[in-house]
Amino acid sequence: MIGGGPIRAASLLEYLAHRFSVHAIFFREPGAPHPAAAIPPGRVDRVDVVDLPFHFKRPLARVLRNAARMARNRPPLVDRFQGFEAPIASFICGRRYQAAFIDHFWCAPYLEQVRPHAKSVILDLHNIESAWNRSMADSSSGVLAWSYGRFAQAALELERNWFAKFDRILTASCSDAKLVQAIAADTKVTVYPNALPLIVPPPRSDRLEIIFSGNLEYAPNIAAVRFFHRHVWPALQSRWPGLKWKILGQHPGPFRDLPATDSSIELTGFVEDAVAVIAQAQVAIVPLLAGSGTRIKILEAWAARTPVVSTMLGAEGLECRDREHLLLADDPERFATAVSELLALPDDRDRIGAAGRRLYEERYTWQAAWKALDPVLAGNV
Repeated sequence: MIGGGPIRAASLLEYLAHRFSVHAIFFREPGAPHPAAAIPPGRVDRVDVVDLPFHFKRPLARVLRNAARMARNRPPLVDRFQGFEAPIASFICGRRYQAAFIDHFWCAPYLEQVRPHAKSVILDLHNIESAWNRSMADSSSGVLAWSYGRFAQAALELERNWFAKFDRILTASCSDAKLVQAIAADTKVTVYPNALPLIVPPPRSDRLEIIFSGNLEYAPNIAAVRFFHRHVWPALQSRWPGLKWKILGQHPGPFRDLPATDSSIELTGFVEDAVAVIAQAQVAIVPLLAGSGTRIKILEAWAARTPVVSTMLGAEGLECRDREHLLLADDPERFATAVSELLALPDDRDRIGAAGRRLYEERYTWQAAWKALDPVLAGNV
């Protein structure tokens, strides 16, 4: 599993590679492999790399960095990806492009370097940065809530400045599209949903097991696991003594001690085929309390035919119906009851898992999502 952001970027890159000669510019974290190694042969004609400076990830270093960012009124990721105008300008010097895609709002200011070289410039928003920070503020407390609130306001000011300057913006959902137009009314928006390649349904299992999947460096995922462990897991253990909880995802450091204190919990770390592992569980849980965009983890569960229990926010933006494609529950007691219902009723598990699979096949494969891009690029091909 590689995370929702890279999967969305890969979907867009695959679409473009079948229609254009592609020049890709990637940002690379220190120590990461060259991005070209992850791209199938023949997809990209030229790859350039901007190397990001090293950042300490220890808590004190993060606090000091973010304090400086607040003083400058710069959201963290906007700040992380700024300052590389010169190398980007050198990479595209003398070139002309039919279309240029800028990935993530963090890189929106590079519009100024790209605009003179492209017939149209399109910004792909994985989420709405101001809404993401606001949701983190609402689900936090004290200084942390205040900090997220400051960053939400800073992001909103930047969004008001940049959104309407693009020829078009792509969002992951209709709800995100409405947010964009509420922020900048004249913005042209197309909904380009998060999606997965068409995956053959993997074999399922009847293990008494539930699963959470996601990048465990991502703040909303960390908060979701902590919420579930503290407020939902004890009730499920009481009702289902043999139940196992698998936590699937890279960077499991924040939870490395859990299996030592509770043998019913398993941390898998990174796996090559997340959908195959999710298919071994009876229920996939999405207890998210914060975030923006739509959740790849739900699409992976649907692809695996594994029924999902999610908070309302976790399923936000997906065109699904409660008790048909998944179960929705926000408070801990109802969440535990919904999981228990699926564990106890195999027919309901099969019905909801199959409905999720059908919805994934109809709307959330790459081939289905690409239909939204055809009219956007009709004048550029």
